Amino acid sequence: MDGSALPINADAAPNNLEPFWMPFTWNRHFKKDPLLLASAEGMYYRTVEGKEVLDGTAGLWCCNAGHRREPIVRAVQETVEHLDYAPTFQLGHPLPFELASRLSAMVPGDYDHVAFCNSGSEAVDSALKIALAYHRVRGDSARTRLIGRERGYHGTGFGGISVGGIVKNRMFFGPLLNGVDHLRSTHDPERNSYSRGEPEHGAEFADELERLCALHDPSTIAAVIVEPVAGSTGVLIPPKGYLQRLREICDKHGILLIFDEVITGFGRLGTGFATEYFGVQPDIITCAKGLTNGVVPMGAVICRKGIYDSFMEWADETGQTIELFHGYTYSGHPVAAAAGLATLGLYQQEGLFQRAAELAPYWEEAVHGLKGTRHVIDLRNLGLIAGIELESRPGKVGQRAYEAFRKAFEAGLLIRVTADIIALSPPLIVEKPEIDRMFQTLRDVLEALD
Repeated sequence: MDGSALPINADAAPNNLEPFWMPFTWNRHFKKDPLLLASAEGMYYRTVEGKEVLDGTAGLWCCNAGHRREPIVRAVQETVEHLDYAPTFQLGHPLPFELASRLSAMVPGDYDHVAFCNSGSEAVDSALKIALAYHRVRGDSARTRLIGRERGYHGTGFGGISVGGIVKNRMFFGPLLNGVDHLRSTHDPERNSYSRGEPEHGAEFADELERLCALHDPSTIAAVIVEPVAGSTGVLIPPKGYLQRLREICDKHGILLIFDEVITGFGRLGTGFATEYFGVQPDIITCAKGLTNGVVPMGAVICRKGIYDSFMEWADETGQTIELFHGYTYSGHPVAAAAGLATLGLYQQEGLFQRAAELAPYWEEAVHGLKGTRHVIDLRNLGLIAGIELESRPGKVGQRAYEAFRKAFEAGLLIRVTADIIALSPPLIVEKPEIDRMFQTLRDVLEALD
């Protein structure tokens, strides 16, 4: 059949929902009563039935500049018209070089090289491999152990779920990577419930890394990976001083520190990256999502000066023509790189990071205005992120939040839920009346729930 004859209509409901095995979805329930999005613009989605839905989650933490932004759409269209694909194995094209230059310059400090991939999951696996290989090319091959954190989410690759700490993401897939241990979670509701911004208590949780160093010997540990703000597990904000203490311990023992900034990158906290917000420089940063505003899949690994140089020195000493045996068919894909360049330009032109910082106090007041609402047992916020924790029904964890998700959608608001926690992370173009609408809708939904 001539491919040009195949219909492509995003506005029409498909005839058969069954073949698509949907990710992280209650498939059978969804396909009985589907929620199908047909189009989007600015702060809003539109369903196949024509219903307008306010986006309270920036898609899936990724559409930070809002939907269907013309400069990004135009950049993608113009690029695919003259360069649909080009390999970056022993060849190149201009766009990823320019994007890497702009991206490394965005991060305060001495970050000088960027490796591209296609998702946050791939960025994490790439960062872990770079960390392991870095120690080996420096002659420190005993450093093979990786440290993650309980309730951490680092994507769904084998590396990411190994260092991740979400039980259901790990339990079905065997022993995973060897030589992985975990810090305890920083979540401490007894001392920190209803915190505004960074919790006051818990910096000492970072000292758990000293215990793991004593247990395993620090000379065997390659890297520690954490999310500066744990997003997918329910918006867990780091206690004051916690990240600084992790940096100190890693420096003391020669351990690389990796920040997974797939969620916190690109303005979510009112700065380009969380490293800037917290004043802590990791050795490696992973990012994705907001890198292309969700328009085309892309991830990146940003490395501090010295990491790339170590591979170059090793290659010179050993006569290697390839310094790092890693990469992907689509690393630095021209269409994704074009989307990334247009996205970074849009962030800068519209001052969206600064805008998020200016809105953060209003957002905080709106979040904590839910205190006392039926079923709410904790509220957490930082930048333009909110976590709203609900009391679970006995023996039915997650059911109440899922019902809130469906009811909110019916009321014209898209939220994100994990277990019994509602997460909000709107596009950075959100206006105050839209913030008011989000929280009034949520209040009404929660008060009506059993």
